[in-house]
Amino acid sequence: MDRRFLIVLVVSLLFALVVSSVFYQVLVRARSSPAPAAEPAEMRDLVVAAKPLPVGATVKPDDVKVVKVPAAHFPKGAASRVEEVIDRPVVSNILLDEPVHLGRLAERGSGLGLAPIIPEGMRAVSIRVDQVVGVSGFVMPGMRVDVLLTGNPPDGEGKMTVTVLQNIQVLSADQKIEPDARGQAINATTVTLLVTPQQAEVITLAANEGRVQLVLRNGTDQQLAKTEGMTTAELYRRPGARPPEPAPRAAAPPRPPAAETRPEPPPPPRLVPAVEEIVVYRGTERKVEAVSRAASAEAGGGQ
Repeated sequence: MDRRFLIVLVVSLLFALVVSSVFYQVLVRARSSPAPAAEPAEMRDLVVAAKPLPVGATVKPDDVKVVKVPAAHFPKGAASRVEEVIDRPVVSNILLDEPVHLGRLAERGSGLGLAPIIPEGMRAVSIRVDQVVGVSGFVMPGMRVDVLLTGNPPDGEGKMTVTVLQNIQVLSADQKIEPDARGQAINATTVTLLVTPQQAEVITLAANEGRVQLVLRNGTDQQLAKTEGMTTAELYRRPGARPPEPAPRAAAPPRPPAAETRPEPPPPPRLVPAVEEIVVYRGTERKVEAVSRAASAEAGGGQ
C-alpha cells in the first residue's frame, strides 16, 4: 500500500475524532445548563354565560361567571366585569360558556322582554293562534310568514280569503296551556311579529274581523306575490271543484229552405155521357134502345 495514502487516511480520522469530540462537549453542556424561566403571560377576567340566555332575557348575577384568559386571547368587545352586564336585556341569543359581548346587550332602562330588540320606527304586535294557524308549531323566532285573513267582506259576497301582509318577521312564539270555553286544556300560542305601524293596524283589524292564518315562507324569498283573494263562489267555480260538464254538441248546419211547392190541381171530373132512350118500331114489334147523346149528335151531323 502507498505510504502517502496511509498518512492522509490517518490524518482524516484524527480530524474527524476531534470534531466529534467538540460537538459532543457542546451538546452535553447545553443539556446540563438550566433553561431560562418563561415570563408569566398576562391574564384578564372574562365574563361568560353560566347558562343559555335567550332573546329578551335580563341578565342576572346567577346567569354569568368570570373566567381567566390570556390577555392576547381576550375577545374584542367582551365584558370583563359582571357589573357591565347585570340588569341589561339580551338582544341576541348567548350560548353556555360563550363570552358575553356588550353588543348583544341593550342598555339599562331600554325596556324588558322584546322591547330592546325592536328597531326604531318598527312595532311588535302579538296575535293568538292555535297549532293549525301557527303552522303546527313550526313558527319560530327569526322566521318569515305571510298573514292571511278569512272573513265576510262588507259587500256581502260570502266568505273570502285574502293575503293582508307578506314577508313578516317573527320575533317570538310562546306556547302555553290554557283552558278553552268548555274548560278543557288546549295548546295556545302567541306569535309576536315585527311590523311597521301601518302593518300593526292591519293585523289588529284582521284579528277582529275574521280568522287569521299564518303561512310559513322561505327566509331567502323576498318576492311579494300579487294575489286578488279567493271568494267562496270563485272557489266552487274553479276547475276540479265539480265534475266537468259534457261539451255541448255541435249544432247541425241549417238546412236550405225547401222550394215552395204548390199543390197539384185535382184531375178534372170524368164526363159520363148522357144516355137517351129511343123507341124503335119494326112492324108490330116495339123495342126500346139506349143511345148516347154524343153518338146521337154525330149521327145528326152526318145527315
